[in-house]
Amino acid sequence: MTLVDPDPTVRNNVQVGLAIQSDAIHWAGLSQTGGRSVRVLAEVGATLSTAAIVLECGPEDLNAKQEIFRGLLAKTPPETILATASSAIVMSKILPDPIDQSRCLVAHPVNPPAILRVIEQVPAPGTLCKTTTRSTSIFSAAGFTVVTLGHEVEGFVMNRLQSAVLRESYRLIDEGVTDVEGLDSIMRMALGPRWALSGPFETADLNTTGGIDAHAARMGPAYKRIGELRGETVDWHATLVDRVTAERRAICPKADLPKRVAWRTGAVAHLIKLRNTLWRNANV
Repeated sequence: MTLVDPDPTVRNNVQVGLAIQSDAIHWAGLSQTGGRSVRVLAEVGATLSTAAIVLECGPEDLNAKQEIFRGLLAKTPPETILATASSAIVMSKILPDPIDQSRCLVAHPVNPPAILRVIEQVPAPGTLCKTTTRSTSIFSAAGFTVVTLGHEVEGFVMNRLQSAVLRESYRLIDEGVTDVEGLDSIMRMALGPRWALSGPFETADLNTTGGIDAHAARMGPAYKRIGELRGETVDWHATLVDRVTAERRAICPKADLPKRVAWRTGAVAHLIKLRNTLWRNANV
């Protein structure tokens, strides 16, 4: 693996950063796949000619990324995959020409990526299927779960979800409904631990007797009113609820829901015990 950065301060701190990540990986009980040997350079030089994949992690600035990718397209062989770790900018904005997009895509990680090993893979309209297949293979071999999106959308999935929570959080503070500590307490004491184990759809599925379709029937009207009061168009139509329900039932049959609910109760208990231990030992 080769890391290239023109900033000498960044290069000088690479080994310290790698040591921190290595310790965290060990604490998490994860593998160290591909993380031991890292070459650090100021310029790409000849390394591009043999790279299977290049992951650009430059500024979150469209002009900067366009310039970087123009250089990468000119300096890499046609079989090299070019990816950006952009948090919100789609590849079709960076490279508008579908021909240029053929071997390019977004590969958005989450911080810290050494521990939270998921990649949002976002192909452009011109990205070839063989490109996403090869990149999925590369990231999977490095221990990442790859979620390939069906099409481009600004912010992808991660930041669209995160932005929705933050938008409402700012609104509630602005309206005097709660304060920062109160809101963070609700998230870390209630929603956070559940979502860490189950995610929003499974959480809804497990929270209501009868599963996620029963949850949609019970809570959907209230959620719709809340959204529309914020100026958001919300349509929990029957076809959509049926689709979500069918996907959940394929993952967890309705007969298995009680067992899964019991598992979550025990898992949350273990998570809370660990969280409380970390809080007691915190020195920051």
